Amino acid sequence: MSPKKAPRTAGRGASRTAGALAPGRIAMVAVAVLTLVFVFEDTREVKIRLLVPEVTLPLYVALLATALLGAGCGSYVAARRRK
Repeated sequence: MSPKKAPRTAGRGASRTAGALAPGRIAMVAVAVLTLVFVFEDTREVKIRLLVPEVTLPLYVALLATALLGAGCGSYVAARRRK
């Protein structure tokens, strides 16, 4: 029997709940929460040199920007691998 014609053993809601609580998703949520706690605990001002200019800003802004840039690069690479 082909997978498309195989009978379903669980209802529609059960499969969604099982996918939502996958170990990988739980780990990613835990990492995201720990990252946010780390970012917002560090609030002092820091000086960052960007090639030529020197910028002074709170450390949490620099950490958050770095995390967002890393997430963007990671999602770009993952999307390129899928194609």
